[in-house]
Amino acid sequence: MSKKKKIIIMSSLVFLLALTAVLNVLLATNVIASGDNAVTTSNYFTTFRSERTTTRSEELVQLDSVIALYEEGSEKYQEAVDLKLKIVEMMENELLLETLIKSRGFTDAVVSIGMDSDNVNVFVNSSELDYNTALSIYTMLKDEVGVAPGSIIILPVYSQV
Repeated sequence: MSKKKKIIIMSSLVFLLALTAVLNVLLATNVIASGDNAVTTSNYFTTFRSERTTTRSEELVQLDSVIALYEEGSEKYQEAVDLKLKIVEMMENELLLETLIKSRGFTDAVVSIGMDSDNVNVFVNSSELDYNTALSIYTMLKDEVGVAPGSIIILPVYSQV
């Protein structure tokens, strides 16, 4: 395969990866901003996790195809491997933080860590969130993954199970 074709394929895959991430954020934002505090779908948290897993799986498959295109040791190969490792680390941190938040007494929670930014969004299953609870979640995020104060958003999303 010629170098030009490889570059076109790589550029296309990176574009699709970025597009997937943007669409995921837009869809999540639209769901949150679209109305009542009570989510009437089957379960907001299950849906969020399912969509996140699907998106991440697609991203990892795309990165695997990029890794397969280039020789080990090349710059593009290393970039794809580094990005894949970053995604895996984000997934591990999200799972850890979700488990820790649930251990605080919430029936459900999802955490979304930004890929291109240090933003961390936390959605907890609660009709409202008091100051002390939000502060304990904030402190936990800061201590566990070292998130900067301005990068944390904690939102209650009441989902009827």
